[in-house]
Amino acid sequence: MCAAATIDSQQNASQQRAQLLVHGVVQGVGFRPYVYQLARQHGLTGFVMNSTAGVVIEIEGAPEVLDAFVLALTAQAPPLVEIRDVARAALAVAGDREFVIRASDVGPVAFTLIPPDICVCDDCLRDVRDPANRRFEYPFTNCTNCGPRYSIIEDIPYDRSATTMAEFAMCADCRAEYEDPSNRRFHAQPNACAVCGPRMRLSADGREVESADARAVLEPVAEMLRDGGIVAWKGLGGYQLACDARQPKAVEELRRRKRRSEKPFAVMVADVADAESICIVSAAERAALVSRERPIVLLRRRPEAALAEDVSPRNPMTGVMLPCTPMHDLLFRVLRENALREKMAQPVVLVMTSGNVSEEPIVIGEAEAEQQLGEIADAFAHHNRRIHTRVDDSIVRIFDDEPMVMRRARGYAPQPVWLGLGEAEVLACGAQQKSTFCLTKAGFALPSQHLGDLENYETLQFFEQTQERMQRLFHVSPKVIAHDLHPNYMSTRLALSLPAERRIGVQHHHAHIASCMAEHQLEGSVIGLAWDGTGFGTDGTIWGGEFLAAGLAGFERFGHLRNVLLAGGDAAVREPWRVARSYLRDAFGTAIPEHAVAPVSGGKLRLVDAMLDRRLNAVETSSCGRLFDAVASLIGLRHRVSFEGQAAMELEAIASGELTERYEVAFDGGEVDLRPMVRQVVQDVAAGIDQPRIAARFHNTLVAVAVEMSRQMKQQFGLRRVCLSGGCFQNLRLLSGCVQSLRAEGFEVFYQRKVPANDGGISLGQASVACEIIKTEG
Repeated sequence: MCAAATIDSQQNASQQRAQLLVHGVVQGVGFRPYVYQLARQHGLTGFVMNSTAGVVIEIEGAPEVLDAFVLALTAQAPPLVEIRDVARAALAVAGDREFVIRASDVGPVAFTLIPPDICVCDDCLRDVRDPANRRFEYPFTNCTNCGPRYSIIEDIPYDRSATTMAEFAMCADCRAEYEDPSNRRFHAQPNACAVCGPRMRLSADGREVESADARAVLEPVAEMLRDGGIVAWKGLGGYQLACDARQPKAVEELRRRKRRSEKPFAVMVADVADAESICIVSAAERAALVSRERPIVLLRRRPEAALAEDVSPRNPMTGVMLPCTPMHDLLFRVLRENALREKMAQPVVLVMTSGNVSEEPIVIGEAEAEQQLGEIADAFAHHNRRIHTRVDDSIVRIFDDEPMVMRRARGYAPQPVWLGLGEAEVLACGAQQKSTFCLTKAGFALPSQHLGDLENYETLQFFEQTQERMQRLFHVSPKVIAHDLHPNYMSTRLALSLPAERRIGVQHHHAHIASCMAEHQLEGSVIGLAWDGTGFGTDGTIWGGEFLAAGLAGFERFGHLRNVLLAGGDAAVREPWRVARSYLRDAFGTAIPEHAVAPVSGGKLRLVDAMLDRRLNAVETSSCGRLFDAVASLIGLRHRVSFEGQAAMELEAIASGELTERYEVAFDGGEVDLRPMVRQVVQDVAAGIDQPRIAARFHNTLVAVAVEMSRQMKQQFGLRRVCLSGGCFQNLRLLSGCVQSLRAEGFEVFYQRKVPANDGGISLGQASVACEIIKTEG
């Protein structure tokens, strides 16, 4: 196919020709038709084409016009285009008389970036809602500015033949749009309509309904949801499980079937107005809700919100998202129409949670869905657009009026992070929980989407499958593998099993700080505060409350929170009272006040005491995350948890007011002695001080610790830049206090937004460390 704009120009001696090689997210985002139109506006001849190296442009014309074209190229680019650089080279004048769009060059294997899946744009929504439009109520409507990308791409260059849409032959109308450079669907690879494109299919109670008319599926789905049913719904990057979030019995039943006792569910609403009816929404939160990524946004729920309590039990925050596809938008239109007919004033709110069984990867195939979700869902809303790569929903939280990514997946992956640390091709295998991996190529880091916890075989398979696919898509052949130091992490075992010329072990908390440095492109050394649950230390203990003087190539451990013993290893993570017992013994010895003893059986207490006395199945840790667990137990808030981080979330949630009160701690040669604080917390509980006030004092104490230790490190190392990383810094009360207080002391403070501060960002840190070591060694 070749689209041409004939240019009636005479070649003369003043003509020049240039080749531009454009790198960045420039394929599948409307860049070539934009270049075509721009060249025509400037009266230039030549061509533009996709290649495996990027987008190649050759332009010919007067020198000053060429310069103007190059300036406009980056200044006026379409919204999804992200240009990293433009390499320009002079060529001999060829005497072209037109500017054309050439077919893609699939020749030399190089490197190009791939766009993430993007939510439906306003133009496509107007098409879907317009009865006069031929795509009226077509649930797979998209254009070059929106729709599936990463989840359907099988190879590059990004052409339809290399996507799962190759299975659908375009009708004459869609083909005309696809071949028209003036149409916003020019080379929109997922372009389709009800005549030629994917269709929805309902499977429920032994009946099968497949139709080009989406309402034939959506009407019965809406009826099932209204009647309290649970529907497995095939979305953009995988299946979701939906039920009416206003019906307690439906939500309770979903929890029972999904085996998810307390972890919060996300909900979906039709628009911002409905989001505002159930949650308090700031301007920044509104912007995140309607952004092209369409993430789940954590919002503070209104006390009067008409939601079942089990949506977010004991948690004032609710994850809210808006429809990201025309299919979701159509479902809400049908639900709203039904609600109006039934004269229901309340907004329509659906639980919309990952379609999986308890921590396994999100399901993407129809047979897989019916097999794995068959005991959860009452009905299945399938469609026949195949998902090549599973991508879960992303989660963000607003801090300082900007989004902070908590889980990086749909809408964000596989967006690159620029490192500029050489050409090394590295595979970094990440951590055990909230797993991601990271590849590097041509100075870019390419973190994977959120994969999950590598504690089950299915997630490990997902890891390996996604690794193979990303290496193929980005043409990465890693010679170096970076990994965590923990010998029992599945990611470490995988790293050691793969062929490599070199392996680089990276300490967990060093990787946290390196991840923050990489995101902000920091060179030299920084003060690193790495606070999280657990990470294997270089001394064989479990670290987690660390103060590091760190650069990318190495670090020095300046200090840490005082170690205590964890009795029972993982059992202590599930039962915070065990951690509290260890802190009590450390602070009081054998004279533990009776009121501070956890409400568990005497036999369990004696067993834990024996483990601590004899150091049997008990490991030392400086973990800040476990400190949160201990305090939650000491004040009677949470003695057991059903998911990791639950106690810390609830402690953050109840901390009230802008109290400046704090507890005492001692500083001893880099060790932060927490025993004075533990004694005071116990005294406050005995004195009847309420939980919110104790929680606030505890947070304030940690902020004071961060400031004092940073002061000491500045004095010793002369450093003024502070990086905050680790899962504890997804606690906004802690993060806000540290950022404000450290800045007030004259420190320059950095924290993470693009990649999670939790273990989801570990792989980026590992990759950065490995690239720096390779670069330094030459």
